[in-house]
Amino acid sequence: MTYNLAPFLTGFALSAALIMAIGAQNLFVLRQGLSRQHVGPIVLFCGAADALLITAGVSGLGAFLAALPQLADLLAIAGAGFLGWYGLRALGRLRAGEAMAVAQGEGVTLPRALAATAAFTLLNPHVYLDTVLLMGTAGSAQPVELRPLFIAGAVAASFCWFTALGYGARMLTPLFARPAAWRVLDGLMGLTMLALAASLVWRVVG
Repeated sequence: MTYNLAPFLTGFALSAALIMAIGAQNLFVLRQGLSRQHVGPIVLFCGAADALLITAGVSGLGAFLAALPQLADLLAIAGAGFLGWYGLRALGRLRAGEAMAVAQGEGVTLPRALAATAAFTLLNPHVYLDTVLLMGTAGSAQPVELRPLFIAGAVAASFCWFTALGYGARMLTPLFARPAAWRVLDGLMGLTMLALAASLVWRVVG
């Protein structure tokens, strides 16, 4: 029993360590959680996307991507463009005094929210480097019969994290009743996304 539990815990711990770092996707889920807009579908999308990518990585996609560095460069350029655009939008909300608009019901539609979630998830090269390549390598090191347990642990960590982030964000509602808190969050989102965009461009040209 202990032996069979080990790959589950390994997958859970590795996945949790990779997804908990502050990044564009996490900040977006946090903001949607604070505004209580489409939280369920967004959490489900993030968890399901991770499940597919982790399974694909363990099944051999990670090794395939490692042999195609040009694809990683294309993803980096596309991701940099999206992150740069969204980062400028976040900073623009500060200038336009729109930091509290989302809390006043002027939010995005479900299709637009899911499209943004998909972009944050799939246009981020680190998703493929971490979720597919690294998780795939670690999962492939497990005996074949134990790989499903590794995948299950990794997927469980992803769903637990995004559920906690999306629904737990409302515990911060009293703090974000103040416009200044939304401005700080939007400023953090804008600067983080611009920094990530710059790092992706540097990765390609450098």
